[in-house]
Amino acid sequence: MHLHFIKFQPICIAVCLLFCVPALASQANQSPLVGKIDRVVVTKSKSVMALYQQGKKVKQYRIALGDRPQGHKRNEGDQRTPQGRYFLDYKKSDSAYYKAIHISYPNEEDRLRAEALGIDPGGQIMIHGQNPKSSLSAEQAQQYNWTDGCIALTNEQMDELWRVVDPGTPIEIWP
Repeated sequence: MHLHFIKFQPICIAVCLLFCVPALASQANQSPLVGKIDRVVVTKSKSVMALYQQGKKVKQYRIALGDRPQGHKRNEGDQRTPQGRYFLDYKKSDSAYYKAIHISYPNEEDRLRAEALGIDPGGQIMIHGQNPKSSLSAEQAQQYNWTDGCIALTNEQMDELWRVVDPGTPIEIWP
């Protein structure tokens, strides 16, 4: 009996490494965040949002943006997501898109630019969940830019972000 165990021990170890280690790594990558985050960074060209705690990236999400994601938002209705430094300034639990966290666009620079051009800079830019009227699954919807300039997450991701973000958290939105 002892010899059979020794014969099969390398096979048992190989099976464990093949199945258990990837499962544990996947589980660690999907583990819930602990504590509050202190910075959000969006890279529009890569369709990603990264969450940071004490300078370390702790989570990354695939995002959907406005129909015209390139360039900085200039005016109401241009379908663009703003670029620059803002704050997540309040939460909206009764959003038409599940839940929403407001981005402090327009900032003073955006208002001055719009005033000089004689245009309305727009506003109500949010990070929000999925469109409840969409026929697409959340994962399918995240493959397209479908918002009016907001930043969309899946509802599950929105729940996680909601839990770890406080009003006043800085957000950087880059090209």
